[in-house]
Amino acid sequence: MLDNFSPHKHAKVRAWAADDDIQLVFLPTHGSWLNWIEAEFAALRYFALNGTDHRSHEEQNAAIAAYVRWRNARAGPKTNFAPASPIRSWTEYPAKAA
Repeated sequence: MLDNFSPHKHAKVRAWAADDDIQLVFLPTHGSWLNWIEAEFAALRYFALNGTDHRSHEEQNAAIAAYVRWRNARAGPKTNFAPASPIRSWTEYPAKAA
């Protein structure tokens, strides 16, 4: 899943994907919220960076690392995301391994 950043559409990227049997799925314009990592980055920005004035990169890195440790300690599997979404009817999801 990719945003519409122009290098993602470069001929070399498309050739690499075709050679490795990878399907590139581009998000719609202004649809970055569909990519789960975007929500993680938004939370990181909100909880670790907004309203701060770090005096050094080391101090900023420490704040980011502290947030990531806190988040990972409380993370759970993402299941049943948007069960009523019409996108679910457009895509076949592989069965979970037992």
